[in-house]
Amino acid sequence: MNEDNKNIFISYWLLLITLLVAFMIFVGGITRLTDSGLSITKWDLFSGVLPPIGLEKWEIAFSLYKQIPEYILLNSNMTLIEFKFIYFWEYIHRLLGRIIGLFYILPLIFFTYKKFINTKKDIVYFYFIFILICFQGLIGWYMVKSGLSNRTDVSHYRLSLHLSSAFFIYILLFIKYLDYKTPNFFVIGHKLPYNLPFLLLFLIFFQISFGALVSGLDAGKIYQSWPLMHSSYFPNDSNFSDLFSMQFFETPSLVQFVHRNIAYFIFIIFLLTFYLINKNNNFFYMRKISILIFIILLFQIILGIITVLSGAQIVFASMHQLGSIILISASLNLFFINSKAKLF
Repeated sequence: MNEDNKNIFISYWLLLITLLVAFMIFVGGITRLTDSGLSITKWDLFSGVLPPIGLEKWEIAFSLYKQIPEYILLNSNMTLIEFKFIYFWEYIHRLLGRIIGLFYILPLIFFTYKKFINTKKDIVYFYFIFILICFQGLIGWYMVKSGLSNRTDVSHYRLSLHLSSAFFIYILLFIKYLDYKTPNFFVIGHKLPYNLPFLLLFLIFFQISFGALVSGLDAGKIYQSWPLMHSSYFPNDSNFSDLFSMQFFETPSLVQFVHRNIAYFIFIIFLLTFYLINKNNNFFYMRKISILIFIILLFQIILGIITVLSGAQIVFASMHQLGSIILISASLNLFFINSKAKLF
């Protein structure tokens, strides 16, 4: 088999895993928004593949949930049917994790054995991603454990770590997919100055990680107004000095305030990038992707505003999370194209 065909097989495999990770992130967002994450109180790697079958098994699973603070303090009137709903989302989320692990490692072993992978560096790269995928499962359980004893919810710090690592895996997969999809791709042109594509990508990743803190603290359900937070730019339940204390990370209004302002900063950085690309012929090759990012970013900001105005209703909040996946994907494309610019 020639090199081009090998690259095609690997690119399709990477695309499949990338899409599965994106779908898992989306389902994970719904799991969080529906407060489903603590419905399964045990981690059974193999026996947990199947959901409870029969009334007796469902009663056992429900009885385990009844022992944790979330049920005792918040959901003591929950019925078995309602429990099945939240169980479904957590079960699908965990099942996707298992599917991703299998769909990743089995083809990877085959590609390694058949010497499909181009370099030893890529072999290390791919197996490192597999380690991260396994570690991500441990982080997920570490997060769930934080809500099983002394809390009615998971730790927002661990939630942020879980989401951040998922997006980090997504970034590693997607950028390598682009490499294998177009192995000889390059453009004749200048690179953007100041590492702007990387800065934009980093800021979006940071904003996503910070958004998990917003979600974990239910900070999107307060200050349902924009552009002001009720009657002022800064939330009136806090002091500006609180931003520089550790208490900041525990204060929902401050976390929402910072999340808003990171979005403004991202928009400013992108406008600078957009201006350079479209006013300078040296960067002509990035004009189409810059217009696409502009549209996606604008929609994402609008979705963020609607999410706040609605008090983080599930439909808008889940669309906002989906928008973050699309936005970071487009930004990765910009980063990739810019990295392939060459002058002869």
